[in-house]
Amino acid sequence: MYKLGEQQQAGTIQPILCVMNCSKKTDTVEIRSNNSVASFKEDTATMAEAPSSPMNPVAETPESHVNGMTATVPPGSAIKTKSRPRKAPELQTVERRNWLIHLHYVRKEFDVCKQLIREQLEETRGMCEYANYVQGLILRQEGKIQESFELFQLCNILNPSSVENIKQMARALFLLGKHRLAVEAYLQAEMKLDKPDWELHHNLGVCYMHLKDHEGAREQLLYALEQNKHQQTFASLAKIYLLENDIPSAINTYRAAIEYFPENAELHTTLGLLYMQIGKYQPAFEHLGTTLTFDPTNTRAILAAGSMMQSHQDFDVALTKYRVAAQSIPESPPLWNNIAMCFFGKKKYVAAISCLKRANYLAPFDWKILYNLGLVHLTMQQYTSAFHFLSAAVNLRPTKGHIFMLLAIALTYLDDEENARQAYEQAVTLEARDPSVCLNYAIFLKNHDDKEGALRMINEFEVRMVKFRQSTGADLDTEVIENGAKLAMLLGVDGSAFHKKSSHTRLRADDEANQEPAKPVNEPPSNSPPPNEDEEISANNNLPGAGIILPLDHSIDPAETENLDKMESELAVTTHMHFKDEEPVMPSGDSLEKDLNN
Repeated sequence: MYKLGEQQQAGTIQPILCVMNCSKKTDTVEIRSNNSVASFKEDTATMAEAPSSPMNPVAETPESHVNGMTATVPPGSAIKTKSRPRKAPELQTVERRNWLIHLHYVRKEFDVCKQLIREQLEETRGMCEYANYVQGLILRQEGKIQESFELFQLCNILNPSSVENIKQMARALFLLGKHRLAVEAYLQAEMKLDKPDWELHHNLGVCYMHLKDHEGAREQLLYALEQNKHQQTFASLAKIYLLENDIPSAINTYRAAIEYFPENAELHTTLGLLYMQIGKYQPAFEHLGTTLTFDPTNTRAILAAGSMMQSHQDFDVALTKYRVAAQSIPESPPLWNNIAMCFFGKKKYVAAISCLKRANYLAPFDWKILYNLGLVHLTMQQYTSAFHFLSAAVNLRPTKGHIFMLLAIALTYLDDEENARQAYEQAVTLEARDPSVCLNYAIFLKNHDDKEGALRMINEFEVRMVKFRQSTGADLDTEVIENGAKLAMLLGVDGSAFHKKSSHTRLRADDEANQEPAKPVNEPPSNSPPPNEDEEISANNNLPGAGIILPLDHSIDPAETENLDKMESELAVTTHMHFKDEEPVMPSGDSLEKDLNN
């Protein structure tokens, strides 16, 4: 194997080592000197044992010197080196885009969010729960309730143990009007809860309220308040009390809510309106003032305060309030109705008709606006126009006796005796509390030579007047009493009962608690209690609708009763306040602006 040459024998040349390396593929022969082999082994051992340093990083391939030449150690060598750490591979998980979907959703970037959801669902073949959940929320905000409900059902299939999925299904059922199914879904979610959830019980109470189960709704809402004091829960509980006609309990609920939310303008406004409804104007004014302190542009509070001033004949201050409200809700029919009746109280009838026409244009089916239009036209002796508007009001609200009374007066001046008589009969039947209806009918019968019917009506007027005094502790308007006494004298009836009870001709605020009150009512949303249709506000007469008096001529002698001429009517101011939760557009006419500024 070893062969010594002739030069080695002379002693001048180092021996050459012939090494044959055999492999499976090829046979290679390397010829190295003994010193070089030894040096290579030492260098290799040293590099294998030496620690890594900045001058020789572990990620680089080690090098060695052979015969003065630098050689790179092949990768397949036995040298153990540390490689540079690589980037972690991107895991194809189902939830990997959830954070980005959530980020765009809370920013309300729904277009980008839906694009990410679409990509996520394509990758996961529709098995990503969070992507389906957020897509259901987006569809619900877009009004696609049924599609969102189906997505929440899919989420519930993917994760049956999630309570949130069931709650969202129940919410979708509630919005679809399926309240009983929503209750079942909420009860199923409640069984899976580890601790009470005030929101779940609040929603259960609202569902029970729509199902007319007031007892169950009150129980759930009270339990929700035990868990968490929330403004919406207080408001829903108060609505239940109002549906049960329990106004004191509703007031107590709002007062308790104000203790926890003292700066909430809506709570103060609603409480002030409730105090107005029961006739307690001082606390009502205080709460409305608190509302305007926190929110000077709150239109509900401005309209309510203006109506209080209007009911106390302070028309100029009321118009000032209404001017502020008109900046926010220039298209509100109730606002224009009240402005018109302020002008009516100031005897500016043309301006009143203009405002009422604007209100009628904005709300053509509001019977109170039509009623006031008929009243103003009667005052201006435009009986045909009055009949037109009063007929429309009767068709919209055939249960109001005062509309029939005005219609009967208009028919009287249009020489339609038969229909006027029928209208009076209907008015007396429908309106069982107002004494002025009987007085007007009695005057009508006396003018048409029906003395027996007039005696019957004047006796009914006396009975109603006594009941009114006993129930309210106040007296009727002076004009009503004087005309009743004159008619009783003409009919030969003792008129001592018609004398004034006291010097007060109008009701005081503290005497109105037991009377049929009314307040500027905000028209409720679909889930709030409907207002009582019998509640009205009379700006100049605290008896609702008692604004029509047919006075007798003071110069008539009892002996000349057979030759009585047709009596002229004097129409007192009657304003009906009914505020809706609308934002109806203020006309820019020069005449109206001039009247408002004055």
